[in-house]
Amino acid sequence: MNPLLIIGTVIWLYVLTVLKRTQLMAYFFIIGSVGLFFILITLSNPYWVWFFTHMVIQGVKGFGLLTGMCTVMSKYGAVHIISGDLSSLLMTIDYECSGIIETSAFAALVLFFPAYSKKERLFYVVLGTLWIYLANVIRLIIVVIIVHYFGYSAFFLAHTIIGRLVFYGLVIALYYNIFTYSQLSQGLYNRFKSTFLTRKGSGAHD
Repeated sequence: MNPLLIIGTVIWLYVLTVLKRTQLMAYFFIIGSVGLFFILITLSNPYWVWFFTHMVIQGVKGFGLLTGMCTVMSKYGAVHIISGDLSSLLMTIDYECSGIIETSAFAALVLFFPAYSKKERLFYVVLGTLWIYLANVIRLIIVVIIVHYFGYSAFFLAHTIIGRLVFYGLVIALYYNIFTYSQLSQGLYNRFKSTFLTRKGSGAHD
């Protein structure tokens, strides 16, 4: 492991203990979430990046099998988009397209968000990870559809503008519902708790 990461993590943990003892919770949240984000990003390469990239590719692969608009080369992390005008395009799913940055940022913020309990934080990290994953798959599917119907020349518009607008629109919706401590987010957790956690607890006493 990188020695700088170890030293930085130790300093980060010490600063957090000082902030918690002095009850400076706003600084605790900011430094905690920012520090955890950089730690997660550093640790994500290469294994978690590979995993996220592979999962996104599998999602696009399922769409390609259903529609025939694209084929996926999982080994190379590439999507071959088949256009209606007989042209084709090879789209590579790289670090930026994996969603690891957005997922790490969301997880870091939730894990230090003071409004939730530990169980709620874990629930929302899992929920948010799935949401960001699906949003990323939807983004790439939109790119595939646009390039399939409008050709290679539409790739920049589809990938850089339309796809990103859809993706970040869905991510903003997630942030709004989680970090405003809305009735919707509480309702989701309460339904999950009553359906799974309560049932599991009652089963243990049978």
